[in-house]
Amino acid sequence: MENENDLKELIVVEGLMEAEIIKSKLESFEIPCVLKFESAGRLMGITMNGLGEVQVMVSPGDYEQALEIMNSESDSDEEAT
Repeated sequence: MENENDLKELIVVEGLMEAEIIKSKLESFEIPCVLKFESAGRLMGITMNGLGEVQVMVSPGDYEQALEIMNSESDSDEEAT
């Protein structure tokens, strides 16, 4: 995986649980990713004022494919409702 500074933000979600699910999904497609978050929010369980935000970061070379995976996931969620 590239240096963290070379990674591109794919999505920002509220809470580590959702971010871990996204990470697992991307890794199932062999797209490595890094979760970037403020540790204070995780330690205290706070999810307000940005403390619960988690950035899902991927390499620029994987960004387009990862974005397609995320978009296809949200499309299938809309069809289910």
